Amino acid sequence: MCKTCGCSVAPPNATVITAEGAVSRAENGSGAAATGAGTAVDVLQSLLAANDLAATHNREHFDAHGVLAINLMSSPGAGKTALLEATIAALRSRYRIAVIEGDLETDNDAARIRAQGVPAVQITTGGACHLDAQLVHRALHELPLAGLDLLFIENVGNLVCPASFDLGQHLNVTLLSVTEGDDKPAKYPVIFRASDLVVLSKTDLLGLMEDFDPQRAEAALAALGGGTPLIRTAARRAPMLEGWLDWLELQLAAPRAVSRPRRLVAAPTVGV
Repeated sequence: MCKTCGCSVAPPNATVITAEGAVSRAENGSGAAATGAGTAVDVLQSLLAANDLAATHNREHFDAHGVLAINLMSSPGAGKTALLEATIAALRSRYRIAVIEGDLETDNDAARIRAQGVPAVQITTGGACHLDAQLVHRALHELPLAGLDLLFIENVGNLVCPASFDLGQHLNVTLLSVTEGDDKPAKYPVIFRASDLVVLSKTDLLGLMEDFDPQRAEAALAALGGGTPLIRTAARRAPMLEGWLDWLELQLAAPRAVSRPRRLVAAPTVGV
């Protein structure tokens, strides 16, 4: 079990789904339940260590094929899939793009991405509220890495656990929607500190969201001390994607990072 959130890292009913249907089922190899605080912490550390080994292997695949991998995180409904649809439409003539989608159930998002003319693999976690490196590795076998420039991994909608699990990505991007509170960076600091970029989404709705102040959101992010940049977008309006597209172009042109991305794991509070 994942003791940071109570879900299974790789539950028995987690599957990887392609356009042709479910192709593999994850195995939960923990084999034992944690009964005490010390045991739970040991299990968590063991799970993270095993996950990091798989993540390193994933990153070796990406680096060997020259693929830039980006882990996209946010609350449910913040607009990750809509941002990917608009991004693909803007960049697919110049870059070869693919997407791994993570959700508890359905392949709805993968179907939306495939409709944009790029490969997409859906991972249904069957209850786990984040992806892990083993699940991503299984999905990679369904993608033509040798023919890609850019891979987006759309994580399960959740502001708590995804940042604690390295997937092998080079960069973390977190969306903050204007339909959420502008204090989210202060309330969920781990995921925002782990981010290389924060995307303020749905900014075309700012006129309707009187209680969301972008400056307060920027101040809350700055107070975390990581210097993480924030850019504003509206996925349904192409002119409001320029900052995001420019940032992607810079990352694609830059040498690939070979070190692990930022990952800050909150200390376990088991038994409190």
